[in-house]
Order: sequence, then structure tokens, then C-alpha cells
Amino acid sequence: MKQQLVFKALADGTRRNILRALRAGSKSAGELSEEFSITKASLSHHLALLLNAELVRRERRGQQLIYSLNSSVAEEVMAILFDLFSHKEDS
Repeated sequence: MKQQLVFKALADGTRRNILRALRAGSKSAGELSEEFSITKASLSHHLALLLNAELVRRERRGQQLIYSLNSSVAEEVMAILFDLFSHKEDS
């Protein structure tokens, strides 16, 4: 996992909303574009950043590109955040 790319991807509200939309299940690029009031070029840019950060996966099904949440990377990010914000006792 490329932590810098992950946190850059998570810094944007639109990308976080895309991740929320994918929590419910895989969606095509067309389905995602219906959920967001942004241009298809802008959505494509956001999806590319999420792919580079490995937060989402893309699969071709016939003519469609299907996006899904990469749960293993999401779990790794949560572990990093939990560790960052947990209160550890100094020995």
C-alpha cells in the first residue's frame, strides 16, 4: 500500500463519497456517474486516483467497467488510523 497516495485520495470529499457508494456493492462507472453531479471526466479522474491508491478495484465485464471497494486495503488503512489515534501507555 502506498500510504501517501491513500491519504491523498482520502483527503477529497468526492472520493470519500465514492468509497461510501461502493460500500453497498460493486457499481459500474455509469451507475456511479448517476450518483454524483460531476462530469464524467471528473469522475474518471477521481476513480483513477482511488485505483492508484489501491482503495478500489476495477474489473471489465463485457463493455462495462465495474468498480468495487478493495476491502483489504481499507482494513489496512483503518488499522493505521486506529494505531495512530490509540492511547498507548509509555513503559
